Amino acid sequence: MSDLVTVILAAGKGTRMKSALPKVLHKAGGKAMVAHVLAAAKAAGATRQIVVTGFGGDQVREALAGQAEFVTQTEQLGTGHAVKMTAPLLKDTQGTIMVLCGDTPLLTGALLKKLYDEHIAAQAKATVLTAVMPDATGYGRIIRQADGSVEKIVEHKDATEAERAVKEVNSGIYCFDAQALFAALEKVTNDNAQGEYYLPDVLGILKKQGERIWAVAADDFEETLGVNSRAQLAKAEHILRQHKNEELMAAGVSIIDPATTFVDADVEVGRDTVLYPMTYLESGTVIGENCEIGPSVRIQNTKIGNNVTGQFLYAHDAVVDDHVKLGQFVHLRPGTHICEGVKIDNFIEVKNSTIGKGSKLPHLSYIGDCDMGENVNMGCGTITVNYDGKKKFRTKIGNNAFVGCNSNLVAPVTVEDGAYIAAGSTITQTVPKDTLAVARARQKNITGWVDKRKR
Repeated sequence: MSDLVTVILAAGKGTRMKSALPKVLHKAGGKAMVAHVLAAAKAAGATRQIVVTGFGGDQVREALAGQAEFVTQTEQLGTGHAVKMTAPLLKDTQGTIMVLCGDTPLLTGALLKKLYDEHIAAQAKATVLTAVMPDATGYGRIIRQADGSVEKIVEHKDATEAERAVKEVNSGIYCFDAQALFAALEKVTNDNAQGEYYLPDVLGILKKQGERIWAVAADDFEETLGVNSRAQLAKAEHILRQHKNEELMAAGVSIIDPATTFVDADVEVGRDTVLYPMTYLESGTVIGENCEIGPSVRIQNTKIGNNVTGQFLYAHDAVVDDHVKLGQFVHLRPGTHICEGVKIDNFIEVKNSTIGKGSKLPHLSYIGDCDMGENVNMGCGTITVNYDGKKKFRTKIGNNAFVGCNSNLVAPVTVEDGAYIAAGSTITQTVPKDTLAVARARQKNITGWVDKRKR
């Protein structure tokens, strides 16, 4: 079997997006549209991938660094011109070149593998991926011969009434014999209203040479949809999320309301986990088995173990181990590691800290830059005072320590194993092992003060 090389067209600005960001970098399902295309091509067996950049090329190259090779189309002179820019890299290629569009995030590896396999089986010099559209208005129609090969592709404005009745349309995605492609590109002209070099003209050139042109129809037309506007991006997003939810449910995840559950394409969720409404699981997130997540949570790039419950919370760039309970209005910030069996109640913020196994953070606390041991109890309203206005400092709390309510631990400070801190204390020095620390002013009661004040 010949090698499969892909060329992904990603040079356009995407004027209708009205954005400073290159169109192909707009995200759907949690990652850039062009990244979806690259992933689908890799799944189809592509051995080499070339991305043609133009508008915002530096941004595209940075976003896809290490995933592909790049060529630049300095002037956007049409799709044929864009493919021709790859000649210095691919002119000696003997296999198949698949040309893809960087704004088609719904493509799947299975569909592209089907296109490639049928192209090889048909022994065609060119094969076009097609779709049967419910409304084909504006699309180029595929006119086939009796043997199923392509007779011609006719644009909507040039089609007869009979041709317009055809619902099979050109998706703009092709497989070519590499040598035939570059030979034909030399014959493509810009003799048209736009003054551009069009890739579909290659099909006509090959047809006139007596070569076989084949077509492969997608089973689902939605997989071929391109994105040219914010509205179309939202539609693609909806379809991707719907597919993701269906994939998760088929794998044993319960989703109470799929319409209000938003899971990015690369998120992993274990079986028997329940996702409640208004749950947002974003790129890089992994959820274990038997969890209850939601309602109203947002989790980004966070790994969560098994048997974890969490509701009304925001977690990003954190790790949560097994058997953890996360209460309402919890914020887990980057660098946080919540160890096994920890219980966190309401209105807690944890930043760049490790909370040891079995420890408890009841409510109304800020724990920042803290190394906390096992089975620690942090009283309500406890604060690790980690910032002096210039630098951040760490707090260290040993195993089995008990910190009373409304305490301030002024870092850098250490609370050793088994130590107790009285409620309302401000701790600025080390609390030794198995010691009670009391750091507050002695109470003084003034008799008669209230009557005197009233007079």
